[in-house]
Amino acid sequence: MSKKTLIAPSVLASDFSKLGDEVEAVAAAGADWIHLDVMDGHFVPNITFGPPVIKAIRNRTKAFFDCHLMIAPADPYLAAFAEAGCDGMTVHAEAGPHLDRSLQTIKSLGKKAGVSLNPATPETAIEYVLDRLDLILIMTVNPGFGGQAFIPAIVDKVKRVKALIGSRPIHIEIDGGVSAETAPLVTAAGANVLVAGAAVFKGGSVEAYRANIEAIRKAADEAAS
Repeated sequence: MSKKTLIAPSVLASDFSKLGDEVEAVAAAGADWIHLDVMDGHFVPNITFGPPVIKAIRNRTKAFFDCHLMIAPADPYLAAFAEAGCDGMTVHAEAGPHLDRSLQTIKSLGKKAGVSLNPATPETAIEYVLDRLDLILIMTVNPGFGGQAFIPAIVDKVKRVKALIGSRPIHIEIDGGVSAETAPLVTAAGANVLVAGAAVFKGGSVEAYRANIEAIRKAADEAAS
């Protein structure tokens, strides 16, 4: 079976006491991207890490660093995250008044630009920035903590975002409650990148991570075909 769905393990679910080793292990296990959840304790009710930590693990893999900025404001920190080694930066539509400006800034830094939508935010919020986007990240849980239950109602939003994109080459990424059971729901609706935390970082070894990634990818690809 050809590999269609990209898997982006979220290091939020990894063992932070050996973060570099975990990144290296999950990349060796077949991760396509490394998903970095940056939280500020203000825009979302949790605090994780910032540019220095990302810079410290950048040399552990050549995989795409998919940086999800759950921070407000985001603009003052975009250059620092770019310098730390993020390949793509995703900002929330809800996090600032000037989304178009934020996306322009990301592109000017030579990075892939993404926008994220919280569960209650309609897809119409991004209608006028589509031509600046490389990625749309659709939250299937409320942002702030890992291990939450997938919100089924968001599957219809994925379909609407897919229709909104049309022929544009924009990735649709899903973040929240992704597992081998929920992955088919969103890939059948049009998603092609899946963030998975707890479902990937189970077992504590490269072999376990590989089996977890392959289970999610197989279920997702079958539904997408």
